[in-house]
Amino acid sequence: MLPGREQSVPRGAAHVTTTETPVEHLDVLIVGAGISGIGAGRYLKTSHPGKSFAILEARGASGGTWDLFRYPGIRSDSDLHTFGYEFKPWRDEESIASAPRILDYLRETITENDLEPHIRFHHEVVGAQWSSERARWLVDVEDPGTGARHQLSARWVFSAGGYYRYDEGFTPHFEGRDRFCGPIIHPQHWPEDLDHSGKEVLVIGSGATAVTLVPAMAGTASHVTMLQRTPTYIMPVPRKDAVANMAGRLFGPERGYAIARRKNILQQRLIWSFCQRFPKTARKLIRYVNSKALPAGYPVDTHFNPPYDPWDQRLCAVPDGDLFKVIRRGEASVVTDRIKTFTERGVELESGAELEADVIITATGLNVQPFGGVPLVVDGEPVHLPDTIAYKGMMLSGVPNLAFAIGYTNSSWTLKIGLLCEHFCRLLTHMDSYGLDICRPVPSDPAMPKRPFLDFGAGYIQRAVDQLPKQGGRMPWLTSLSYHSDVKLLRSDSVTDPELRFSRAAARAEVAP
Repeated sequence: MLPGREQSVPRGAAHVTTTETPVEHLDVLIVGAGISGIGAGRYLKTSHPGKSFAILEARGASGGTWDLFRYPGIRSDSDLHTFGYEFKPWRDEESIASAPRILDYLRETITENDLEPHIRFHHEVVGAQWSSERARWLVDVEDPGTGARHQLSARWVFSAGGYYRYDEGFTPHFEGRDRFCGPIIHPQHWPEDLDHSGKEVLVIGSGATAVTLVPAMAGTASHVTMLQRTPTYIMPVPRKDAVANMAGRLFGPERGYAIARRKNILQQRLIWSFCQRFPKTARKLIRYVNSKALPAGYPVDTHFNPPYDPWDQRLCAVPDGDLFKVIRRGEASVVTDRIKTFTERGVELESGAELEADVIITATGLNVQPFGGVPLVVDGEPVHLPDTIAYKGMMLSGVPNLAFAIGYTNSSWTLKIGLLCEHFCRLLTHMDSYGLDICRPVPSDPAMPKRPFLDFGAGYIQRAVDQLPKQGGRMPWLTSLSYHSDVKLLRSDSVTDPELRFSRAAARAEVAP
């Protein structure tokens, strides 16, 4: 163990001995202290107060995404009545919230649920080996700053580290990049001392980060240009949810939050379903809204008319139409073209035009990294993720006692996280009741048709699709995109299933649930 860590051993933790050194043993290791890991810790502590657990965080702060990203204007692109936890009401009037307020909310959750003693910072998981004989994981942990390593043992590992690399954002190859004389910045690594006042800013990209940066920097900058290769569907949404705020005043924060949450869950589902069933009509409606928000005669079909259908990729929300407002005021503009090369003064486009800039921001996306890039080994055999199938969207075929948290791509991320955490806690209860040690999903038909785990057109997913697990062609091997279906599957239905095999460590014989 690292010096000074003995005092943070949770109540109920034990020590087991390997051939060399004592290893601390816990019931559950949660990997990641972001929105998923904090939620998992709260659900576990509430449902199983006697279990020992730790939340391992590679960085030196909690909050995940909302602490890591520091670029101007960073905010949620989902309403906080659904992006927030079901158990903790969102009390701000603004439902589309800034990162600092979301971070406050997450850290309030940590304090209110006394999770601080369970969180261990600078603990990066670099490997995990499962032993069926011992019915436990042996997890290799490293301090990223010092390189010091130690091991922890756990009955279960709950992977809550998100889906992208924290240390490196995605930037495609740009010809002539080294020629540019000014700073080139990826939003994932925003410098605190950057001053863009009075400067020409070029933002490369058209996703959620780009449409957040442009209005946040406009006004202070001389001008901001958003350069996109392909347009994105962009819709204005109210920054404040009038119905939610009224419900809070009339019924109090708890009941008002529950009402707003149900309303927004239904609203999200209806919008997504409408776009899926009537894509041509949805495209026309979005175009109409965009054209009304933009200056008269603006080339909407050039800059806001994607070649794909709505919700083939995630729609970008702009609170109170802020992106459209800065375009109307002439403080920002959109260019749709391809980059031929960087130049000393900016970028030259394939059309022959040149965009001059003092600062270039590459809002070009994320690098997907499933399970934090941690190599998994089961009984001496390395796990090859593309050979596995996701079970109920939370476990992997053939991999025992490992759960993971991946949220929705067509709705608020946290909606699914809460259901997965509930189901995980119910699964632990079942195993405790029957004295079971091992839980392993095994498909009854290995030849079952398979497809990508995330059937989603976004570039960051498509770049990594061959690194991800698969999903099957039927339940419980489908990756559900429906909150209401998941309420039944994960909250109401039994945790037992013919394709979920349970056993005891001593006899290692399968037993009936």
